[in-house]
Amino acid sequence: MRPASAYASRCESFKYCCTLPCSAGGCYNFSMQEIVTTTRRPRFRRASEPPAFRLTDDDVVIIRQLARHRFLRSTHIAALVGRSLDRTNDRLSRLFHAGYIDRPRAQLDYYPTAGSAPMVYALADRGARLLIERDGIDFANVEWSRKNRQAGRPFIEHQLEIVDFYVALQRAVARRGNLRLIHPDEIVASFPDQSFSERNPFALRVKISHQGVTHEIGLVPDLVFGLTFADGSRRCFMVEIDRGTMPIARRDIRQTSLERKMHAYLTVHATKQHERQFGWKTFRVLTVTADEHRVRSTLTELRKLRVAGSQGPSLFFFTTRSELCGTDPLSHVWQDGNGRDARLI
Repeated sequence: MRPASAYASRCESFKYCCTLPCSAGGCYNFSMQEIVTTTRRPRFRRASEPPAFRLTDDDVVIIRQLARHRFLRSTHIAALVGRSLDRTNDRLSRLFHAGYIDRPRAQLDYYPTAGSAPMVYALADRGARLLIERDGIDFANVEWSRKNRQAGRPFIEHQLEIVDFYVALQRAVARRGNLRLIHPDEIVASFPDQSFSERNPFALRVKISHQGVTHEIGLVPDLVFGLTFADGSRRCFMVEIDRGTMPIARRDIRQTSLERKMHAYLTVHATKQHERQFGWKTFRVLTVTADEHRVRSTLTELRKLRVAGSQGPSLFFFTTRSELCGTDPLSHVWQDGNGRDARLI
């Protein structure tokens, strides 16, 4: 007989399965004893008697990925650590019941309509303490489990879409032998001024001029990465994942909007703040948004902006979530701010 963990890892929604095949790859016929065994551990509450567990180096890699990305699906984690989904699900279950990682309860909203959706995980307090001891990480706040309980579904979904893009990017680069992905950690390590590497290293303080008044605002890209080519040249990118909830434009520049973000990016480029802080010669801003109508409306506001010394609308590449689905960021044909076709490489 297969161990109970093997049945559980075949299908994350195994408690709903019968003797029929399911979309997760096929289930086995359960005897009543096996059903009792596999459903004994609660989904969102740690078992009073957790399974036998010994922390491995590979487990620590999983915990580091969760510290880096905040929230990850089980499928993300399998891709990031290079393991099979079955093996990954088994280790994730053990890490959860041992208290190193969390399953945020906000994802309970998924299960009435999407019972087979991949489980979402986050770093727990015990996992944070482990990384403090092993890696010397200086967390601003170690109460990760409390933050996980407070995180709402929109915030979690936004973080997951960022990782969707990042994982697709890694896979696309891996298929090309003449290209290397520069990860965010490597970018931070190469900063010309390491004082910027503290806390949030990619946070930018930008002074923008609006109707004759200067305002200082904060700007934090959703993702930052680079690409290095065989000849040693590189291209650098900042990514914005727009879920369609932020207003495109507002009368009050002190309030957040896509227009304000684009104004800030143009100012960063014009004042060469990216050179001083990141050590880059230039960059592009990639925006993945909800639909084509939102792209058109955003382009209309972008073309109204005038920032002396900036690259103008061509600084930005746009696409929609549906257009990017089924391809990858490198193969995809983006649209620049002037409406022309553009590619990352």
